Amino acid sequence: MKIVVDCRYTRIGQHDGISRFTAGIVGELAKLHPVTMLISDRRQLDLLPDLPWQLVTGPTSVREPFVARQVRKLRPDLVFSPMQTMGSAGRDYALLLTLHDLIYYENRTPPRDLPAFVRVLWRLYHLAWWPQRVLLNRADAVVTVSETTAGLIRRRRLTKRTLEVIPNAADELPVPALPRPRPTTKRLVYMGSYMPYKNVDTLVRAVEFLPDHELHLLSRISRAEHDRLAALAPAARLVFHGGVTDAEYADLLAGATALVHGSRAEGFGIPLVESMRVGTPVVVSDIPIFREIGGDAAIYFDPDQPRALVEALRDLEAEGEWERRSAASLEQASRFTWATSAERLLALMRRTVAARAERTAPRR
Repeated sequence: MKIVVDCRYTRIGQHDGISRFTAGIVGELAKLHPVTMLISDRRQLDLLPDLPWQLVTGPTSVREPFVARQVRKLRPDLVFSPMQTMGSAGRDYALLLTLHDLIYYENRTPPRDLPAFVRVLWRLYHLAWWPQRVLLNRADAVVTVSETTAGLIRRRRLTKRTLEVIPNAADELPVPALPRPRPTTKRLVYMGSYMPYKNVDTLVRAVEFLPDHELHLLSRISRAEHDRLAALAPAARLVFHGGVTDAEYADLLAGATALVHGSRAEGFGIPLVESMRVGTPVVVSDIPIFREIGGDAAIYFDPDQPRALVEALRDLEAEGEWERRSAASLEQASRFTWATSAERLLALMRRTVAARAERTAPRR
């Protein structure tokens, strides 16, 4: 079985969620079975494992609907894409597509780094459900990253194909000495974008009521958004990092009281796993996906109530509570590994190729 993985959504310089999912999966998958990667820019190789690769057109190219004509030259038995938009016209191989979440049906602002014409199509695409069904039903099977999203896909009847959950995970970070002692500083960490649905405003407003806490906002941020958040709660102790390296991120997490997240919608929650993996408790909005990822280790709060976050953080200060949550976090994070996800994906690939061969075998 020849496997090709579409790695064209890998970022240049620093991962985002889908980029990290791609690199994590392909790296572990290659330990189990030979893999060839598709890229659209040689610079993507800096964030990918050292594996055979093939250069093809980019996923936002006008030629994308016909990218299968380029892929067919590799003679794959199966192609796996970490997105649902990969072109498939003229394919002669099994195809697995991925739908990470349904966030943009309620929050239709597209990612800002997409070309203008793609942003327009993005908005139009999310005005109705039928385009999603058309995309997904082109595949032989569909992958998603959480049971929460799988439930939403089934509820909306978005595909007739086999739907498999291949969980997201987190890259290995340096783990401090365990068990973790309670930090002496009251540092809170937020890792994520500043899209409206991320609800960073609630975090900032809460910290204004916690003069002994400091909120570190790690991701790159525009000057306008920086100024808006700073003005939102003038008394809040905010530290804007404007982007951090993996090593800096690991150090900040290892010394943090908690990772905080107030999002109203997510497809997974990689920062939760990253934080729990180093024994740092997570205090997050009470939404289904965070319940799935955080389990009994996390502390939950109403994302519309900054005071609820304040109370949750005060609860963490109770005698022995931080230490208990830290130990529970380590256990919960162990459920999510790229190795386990790669094993599940390879099993799905084998079933898919076998089923396709059976359907296309000559009838006697």
